[in-house]
Amino acid sequence: MTEETTTLYQAIGGDETIRRLVRRFYELMDTLPEARACRAVHPPSLANAEEKLYEYLSGYLGGPRLYTDKYGHPRLRSRHFVAAIGPEEHDGWVLCFKRAMDETIGHAELREVIWAPIAKLAHHMQNKNEDATQ
Repeated sequence: MTEETTTLYQAIGGDETIRRLVRRFYELMDTLPEARACRAVHPPSLANAEEKLYEYLSGYLGGPRLYTDKYGHPRLRSRHFVAAIGPEEHDGWVLCFKRAMDETIGHAELREVIWAPIAKLAHHMQNKNEDATQ
């Protein structure tokens, strides 16, 4: 008898939930005044960013490895160096992601399991200090 392992991807509802999470995340980024700085470091259209985040989260949460199959290793920090990400951008991103998760993932314990490494990753993406000028 074999025991099947349930991934976070499966536990939260798979593709449909990841799509809703990412869609809601970018809707919030596009509309919340608190996310203005974060939104400003993105291009006018968020479609490409939305698709890439969807692909990344799919694999990150144990589903299909869409992002790595297309682009290879994520190298997230180096890929984000083109954008100045300071405390204000970080805080806007975190606010949007946390709120989108709260709205799209029904199970509180699963949200917490996902949130801890995501919060750490968001902090790691910061590449500018508060007092730095651009």
